[in-house]
Amino acid sequence: MHAISPEPLAHQSKTPRWQFAVTAAILGWTLDAFNFFVVVFLFVPLANAFHVSKAAIVFSLTVTLALRPVGAFFFGAIADRYGRKPPLIACVVFFTLFTVLSGYAPNYWFFLLMRAFYGIGMGGFWGIGASYAMESCPLESRGVVSGFMQGGYPIGYLLVALAMQVLVAPFGWHIMFLAGIPVMAIIVLLTLFAPESDSWKMQHSPGYGEILRTLFANLKLFVYTLVLMAAMSSLAQGSQDLYPGFLRTIPALVGKTILGMKMVYGIPIIYSLGGILGSLFFGHFSERVGRRRSMIIAMALCLLSIPAWAFGVSVAVLMLGSIVMQVGVQGAYGVIPAHLTELSPDSIRSLFPGFVFQLGVLIASSSPTVEYVLRVHLGYPWALTAFVTVVVVSLLLLFTFGPEKRGKDFRGSPGSADLAPLPVSAPAVQES
Repeated sequence: MHAISPEPLAHQSKTPRWQFAVTAAILGWTLDAFNFFVVVFLFVPLANAFHVSKAAIVFSLTVTLALRPVGAFFFGAIADRYGRKPPLIACVVFFTLFTVLSGYAPNYWFFLLMRAFYGIGMGGFWGIGASYAMESCPLESRGVVSGFMQGGYPIGYLLVALAMQVLVAPFGWHIMFLAGIPVMAIIVLLTLFAPESDSWKMQHSPGYGEILRTLFANLKLFVYTLVLMAAMSSLAQGSQDLYPGFLRTIPALVGKTILGMKMVYGIPIIYSLGGILGSLFFGHFSERVGRRRSMIIAMALCLLSIPAWAFGVSVAVLMLGSIVMQVGVQGAYGVIPAHLTELSPDSIRSLFPGFVFQLGVLIASSSPTVEYVLRVHLGYPWALTAFVTVVVVSLLLLFTFGPEKRGKDFRGSPGSADLAPLPVSAPAVQES
């Protein structure tokens, strides 16, 4: 086994104001999610305002999704060339600006164009934020920071649900498109006071040509991580997107409430909270047992939860199954920022994970459609079970036979391994 020298750990833990960089990255991904889900909660008001069908507003989500990989490539390349701080600030200002313009669009086509530009900004942030956070935090905190980073996405969803109940009644629905401005200002200030990444200073590419050559030189690793992220995104969508519709078909839930909410809304909120806790737990757990092993355990939880999650007939059983399912799904996702950045070539640590992440989301975007077709032929319980089981087993194989570089020193020799593709069967780097 390859032992990690204590020197990088001690040196990295003394990075001044690293907490500013990590907080900016986590807040940025939370704000990104908030600005995305605003549209999900405002389908009807937006359709009425623009005199279009609800389906036309739903289509804007597809446009946003399609342009996320463009943003990941564009902003990631800039961050690998010119540093983490300026592109992170530019990206968060960019997607906040187009969020505001979306809310005050004079017509549907202008709204659609604004959501397209927003998609570029949304796609650009994750790669920069993940690399900046992972490079800035102490090495021993990388796992838990990874969990917090990825947990920002479901937190963004919950904040939209809360803001809809608190802000819309007194101020109107337009306020939802302005709500992120104070958070954007905080992120900009935090980033200005945070240090630039030392890893980037040591290992950045001299130009865009070198960035592209490094990407193509690691094509095998790119394909592996892309398949991995497509499967991860398929699991997230497959376990969540049609589940509220499934809950509406359960007779035991009709007319019942939880925490003052209808079951069809209350259960998703509660299992989302479970997912956030799972993300934090497994991110931290991965520092003890390794990235792959922790994600394998998370996948085992998903498999164990399926009988209660898909076939439960009582409130208690469905609640337990859905919570355990999301603890497993989001638990595995909580390890992803650390895992992808550690696997990424040093000189393209913003572009590589961000581009792979967003392309995976795009590839998996048909997952709800596949599940819906299965539902027509098999019914909800077996459709959910069949889809999720296939994806989880695929992920178990990918984690078991894939590479791992837990504890990788991001301040190692500049560019030493960037042009050498990493075989998928490469052994994990273990801490001693």
